[in-house]
Amino acid sequence: MTRTTPARPVDVEALFPELAAHRGTTTRLHPRRGRPGVRDSHIGGPMLWPADEPWPTCDEAHGPVTEGYAPDEIRRARAEGVRAEKRRAETRPAAHRSPSGAGTPKPYAPPVPLVALAQLFRRDVPDLAAGPDGEDLVQLFRCPLRHGLHLEARYHLRWRRAGDAERAVDLLATPPEVPLLPSEEELPEPCVTHPERVTTYPWAEDDTLPAALIARIDAWDDAMTAAHGRDARCYQYDLSIPPGWRVGGFPTWASTGPMTLLCTACAAPMHLLLTADGYETDGGTRSWIPLEDREPDSADPTRAGYPPAVVTPTRLRFGRDRDLHVLLCQADGGHPPRWVLT
Repeated sequence: MTRTTPARPVDVEALFPELAAHRGTTTRLHPRRGRPGVRDSHIGGPMLWPADEPWPTCDEAHGPVTEGYAPDEIRRARAEGVRAEKRRAETRPAAHRSPSGAGTPKPYAPPVPLVALAQLFRRDVPDLAAGPDGEDLVQLFRCPLRHGLHLEARYHLRWRRAGDAERAVDLLATPPEVPLLPSEEELPEPCVTHPERVTTYPWAEDDTLPAALIARIDAWDDAMTAAHGRDARCYQYDLSIPPGWRVGGFPTWASTGPMTLLCTACAAPMHLLLTADGYETDGGTRSWIPLEDREPDSADPTRAGYPPAVVTPTRLRFGRDRDLHVLLCQADGGHPPRWVLT
């Protein structure tokens, strides 16, 4: 089934003709729960991975996980429509117990297998950039454990030539997993994608657009709020950048403000490869809900209550209600990507 973004409630280029020079495109992925295959673009499905190739791992040191969720138990609970139960981690042998006699959790020793988040084929996603050597398949992974004092996530990007991987004699059937995940949000729900290319415009703040244009946009936003209150349309949330998983286009800067991001290897500018989002919509972005998902009996679709399968289909989270932007070097796509939460 396709997903269709409704026409924007306001013709933004009629309001601000200068925006035509800054117009871009982004491909909304519209993940919805399903059963994707290894040769599909998807979120959380099985990876096209040759069986003789080592699965990606995190080699950093990890502290102990005292309690968590077994991946298979999470899957079983979701299939039954209930919450998975948290359980205690295995403890060290008696010789390593504390003076009180209580067992201490075993630390996770590296390497820790990464969790597969997404794979995308250029044949499916119009705005997907080519890899550093012309590869047409990108696969995204995350370490299920957190790192350092700030509990940071670690991500990994793998580029492939789809044809080479599809000709592999054997594909990996069951990737390795950690015995316990610290939260259910570390395990994605398998989702099929419904790529749709839409028009997008830059975030309007600081120097993302000419100062005079940003001032006019801010003035229009203020006038709309004064006239319509909570029902007011807003450039940032209704007219510029859609929510949810998407490829290409412009970053959002809701929680951080615009940032200048340069390649750590050569200091060249970076461009947005993809955005991962735990929410496909929220209270401020419901005008973007696809026509096929809208509540047919709602007098105002932007205020209707939508089920988790529409709002949070992947069950993933990226920080506290934040977007993950994956950026690549414009000068050399083989340089390390950058991962930015905004």
